[in-house]
Amino acid sequence: MGLLVTTTEKVPGYRVVEVKGLARGGIVRATHVGRDIMAFLKNLKGGEVKEYTEMLAEAREEALKRMVLNAQEMGANAVIGVRFMTSSVASGMAEIYAYGTAVVVEKEE
Repeated sequence: MGLLVTTTEKVPGYRVVEVKGLARGGIVRATHVGRDIMAFLKNLKGGEVKEYTEMLAEAREEALKRMVLNAQEMGANAVIGVRFMTSSVASGMAEIYAYGTAVVVEKEE
């Protein structure tokens, strides 16, 4: 089993045998002029701003990867209760933060 990541507090078929602590990973992403121009044009006619959707999806994946690496460094084989947080840092910049509880789980008999 690779590192298990779940939003639930319990994993069916497994039991938590040790809590390692808070696993976290974050990234701050800034927009760039090209995306801003496209977003402005799409804002005029309405609809999804795919450039920002893609940018935030990439940032979430990077934050998740960093959280997993943090959990592995603590010796965990799972992260439970995973959550994401997004906040505006400055004009044109957003922080994406992934966090959860790093644990060691074992398969139940």
